[in-house]
Amino acid sequence: MTDPRDNDPVARQEPVASAPPNERRGTPAWLVWVVAAVIAIVLGVAAGWFGAWWENSGTTTSAGPSTGGSCNAVTVSNEVLPTIVTINVSAPGGSGVGSGEVIRKDGYIVTNNHVISAARNGGEIRVTFSNGHTVVAKLVGRDPQSDLAVLKVDEGSDLPVIGIGDSGTVAVGQPVVALGAPLGLSSTVTAGIVSALGRDVPVPSDDGATATLAGAIQTDASINPGNSGGALVDCRGDLIGINTAISTVPNSEGVGGGGSVGIGFAIPVNLAMRIADQLIETGEVAYPYIGVQVTPIPPAVAQRWGIEDGLYIQSVDPNGSAARAGLKPGDIVTKIDGSPANRADVLTRLLLTKKAGDRVTITFVRDGTQHTGTATLVARPPS
Repeated sequence: MTDPRDNDPVARQEPVASAPPNERRGTPAWLVWVVAAVIAIVLGVAAGWFGAWWENSGTTTSAGPSTGGSCNAVTVSNEVLPTIVTINVSAPGGSGVGSGEVIRKDGYIVTNNHVISAARNGGEIRVTFSNGHTVVAKLVGRDPQSDLAVLKVDEGSDLPVIGIGDSGTVAVGQPVVALGAPLGLSSTVTAGIVSALGRDVPVPSDDGATATLAGAIQTDASINPGNSGGALVDCRGDLIGINTAISTVPNSEGVGGGGSVGIGFAIPVNLAMRIADQLIETGEVAYPYIGVQVTPIPPAVAQRWGIEDGLYIQSVDPNGSAARAGLKPGDIVTKIDGSPANRADVLTRLLLTKKAGDRVTITFVRDGTQHTGTATLVARPPS
């Protein structure tokens, strides 16, 4: 074995004969370099280990309103996919495929109304779990206004259940993961961010009618036909929205027809769970009743007549919330809860997102004078 000092001219020097017998020699240079090399290696390994630990720790899987970065899609997929189902509908009114998620361990599943509406008057709805197991599902209830529906499967009382998040804490820019069955491809996972919040999106509903996705979450996570009813989750794997619709290129047809262009919309989970709970408990959804007929005043007309643009009240039902707040025909509603009221769908959003008993602040103009009143929303009277 070669001594490393053989190539060190300082180490090869003979000791001086006159040096005192107990005098310590200086630290050899070769030892300094060896120690330095060992320290460098140890620090390099430690830094690499720390970097890997940091990358795999909560920094990439943090959830909630934090923005930037991306979710650990592998972790999210492993946790959430067992709660995601593919829904196949066969009925005289048509067939189709969509997605859903288990929200209660005894077999309740939430999805979109447009996924299962073909079977509303008969037909078969089959649900396939991520392990390939398929079972027939029963339609518990559906709500065309919000485009939501609830199914029930009899598969025991301990099914894996998706975690429920809070759409009220969602922030623009936060990373998200979408799970479902685009184009019938079960257990598909895509990732992206929240692109915008508070979108009111019109979508087709039953028999040519139009529904409104009120306050929808916009995302660039890839969503395609078949994703409808599937889950949009945060980095913890908690449900924050129900994927429902996408923007498409011109001339495409249907809800989500034409394929993803990077703009998708999800029903906020807070709204979805409120409606799903009502469907499970009663089979229907009770919306509050405003009791007014309105027409928007175009800004140009408002400017010409020297009035504010808003919603002109044509008639008021004495049994509605508006009458109890003191509103009369001829009043012009300019704000609801501080937000501009210059489109008729503002009232639609109010009906979808509020419930009987909620209090709403209404700003209106009467005879040129602005007033503010508070309306306590009432339940819709029996038809």
